[in-house]
Amino acid sequence: MVLARGDELRQRFPLLRHQDALGAGILAFALSGMLGSALLYVTGHLAWWACLLLNAFFASLTHELEHDLIHSMYFRKQRLPHNLMLGLVWLARPSTINPWVRRHLHLNHHKVSGSESDIEERAITNGEPWGIARLLMVGDNMMAAFIRLLRAPGARRKLGILVRTLAVYAPLALLHWGAWYVFLGFHGANGVAALLGSPIQWSQDTVSLMHYVDIAVVVIIGPNVLRTFCLHFVSSNMHYYGDIEPGNVIQQTQVLNPWWMWPLQAFCCNFGSTHGIHHFVVREPFYIRQMTASVAHKVMAEMGVRFNDFGTFARANRFHPVEQAQGDAGEAVRA
Repeated sequence: MVLARGDELRQRFPLLRHQDALGAGILAFALSGMLGSALLYVTGHLAWWACLLLNAFFASLTHELEHDLIHSMYFRKQRLPHNLMLGLVWLARPSTINPWVRRHLHLNHHKVSGSESDIEERAITNGEPWGIARLLMVGDNMMAAFIRLLRAPGARRKLGILVRTLAVYAPLALLHWGAWYVFLGFHGANGVAALLGSPIQWSQDTVSLMHYVDIAVVVIIGPNVLRTFCLHFVSSNMHYYGDIEPGNVIQQTQVLNPWWMWPLQAFCCNFGSTHGIHHFVVREPFYIRQMTASVAHKVMAEMGVRFNDFGTFARANRFHPVEQAQGDAGEAVRA
């Protein structure tokens, strides 16, 4: 029924049949929006906060395009434009891992969703109990890797995490997060010094460098920090982890779309409401999922997919209540 709805829309709106052109057009729109708002900010015609919010929204479009590209939805048989698009969406979101590496992780996610082998979802805190550690990890990829490194037993495991992190995040994400920490450290130090009444006398070269870092934070780094937090918060809580039946698509995700999450959904393309559809209908691009959501939600509800299961926050994303999971484990031991 969901696929039929998508086909019906393509018949009604012939433009939707030109999937490659639409993907390239959305990318051009997103990149033009990011560059345009950055130019308006730099020339003093747009407030910093407006530029940051706009570019977080535009960058969220490129995340959805990357996801569709991973599933070969644009230029499937034309490798040059396909890989060019992958490279451009990576430049728009330098906080992320190499998209060619992510392709393997994401396709594995579909095979083993919700299990310990689902590295992609575990990397964004799915299955972590809520607390200070998860709050720090959910919006900061480097912090997530660092905390996992600290938790890892033995020097060999720690070294493995360090090497893999450097490999998959090089070079863009290392530059992105490095500049973010420099920004936080510089302005944090100035804030503490001001409170103590002893302003720091930075060199002219440092002040000049920080001027450009500040601009980068407004136009590209800050938008991606915001986008990352929104996406990872929504995604990690709409996917279940740890106690689902292998291959049971109904247990893999929920629809997470309460009204109070709209500020988060705005910067991840309504991910909580529409991504679950993708687990059932893999071939449809993100904009079609938005258009078929009402039909898809009806079908998913009839199939038993959960909607707005807020208990997942307290259960560390387990599908079953803690008491039931413990009872099932006890029965398994007795058997």
